[in-house]
Amino acid sequence: MRFSVIMPLYNKAPYVRKAVESVVDQTFADWELIVVDDCSTDGSAAIVEQIVDPRIRIVRLEENGGVGAARNRGVAESTAPFVCFLDADDWWEPTFLEEMAALIERHPDAGIYGTGYYIVKNGKKRVAPIGIDEGFTEGEINYCQVYAKTLCMPLTSISVCIPRRVFDEAGGFPVGITLGEDFLLWLRIALKHKTVLLNKPLSNYNQDVDITFRGTHHLHPPEKHMLWRLGEYESFEKTNADYKQMIDNLRTYSLMNYLLDKRYSNAARAELANVNWSRQPASVRRLYHLPVWMLRLRQYILLVGSSIKQRIKTNHDGR
Repeated sequence: MRFSVIMPLYNKAPYVRKAVESVVDQTFADWELIVVDDCSTDGSAAIVEQIVDPRIRIVRLEENGGVGAARNRGVAESTAPFVCFLDADDWWEPTFLEEMAALIERHPDAGIYGTGYYIVKNGKKRVAPIGIDEGFTEGEINYCQVYAKTLCMPLTSISVCIPRRVFDEAGGFPVGITLGEDFLLWLRIALKHKTVLLNKPLSNYNQDVDITFRGTHHLHPPEKHMLWRLGEYESFEKTNADYKQMIDNLRTYSLMNYLLDKRYSNAARAELANVNWSRQPASVRRLYHLPVWMLRLRQYILLVGSSIKQRIKTNHDGR
């Protein structure tokens, strides 16, 4: 068994060495690492070049195409039958590939494999609270049902492995998406193939990254957001109750800020009109029935409270 590890790279100089070294330090040795430099301007690729290992190669793109295009190019350059992905600001535990190989051997007929992962915040690691039943160790999961429980991603771009043939069949990552391009690919695979999960945290999702390096702290135009790119799954809203619940939960969780932003309020209302409100919690129904002015006041109070809390923490840490 052999793995191709794809790492998109765009201006991650403070983090990329740790990410690459976490691959080099794997206990499973049969891998290649393809780092796709998406026109970095901060010397990120030069840092990778300093790490001498014949299994590492850099592919340089001529123009910045975004993370989906970078990952697709990496897969196109790959040679192994299984592909994994690692972002340049995250890292793996040393046994990630070893335990992934064993998982595949025990469940050879899946279309996508995943493991648990840690969320790293303020230097502390906690196990991501994905919606897995207590006592579950490994095996097939209902991706939509699990995701709907806690809205904490059961599969992430740093914790999955996909057979290359399945990746090609699914058409790769959608290009032009700035939020959720990975979710759309996992969904396309999970609705057609088995999803197998090892409920053990083996990768690290780094939320201590400066927010300028992350794409999750601002509003993305609807045409670049996953929730407005679900047209191909429209029939599942009527035929697959688990898919419907997951998407509705994501809508009500994600679209409040869009509803309150005058640029996107109409688009948000149109998307929220698809929600089956009878299956949403009473607290969510009450929230969305409040007048917009009251919702904006609530948002302002939350922002002020968060700012005060952060200021207090900064002052305390600086003592």
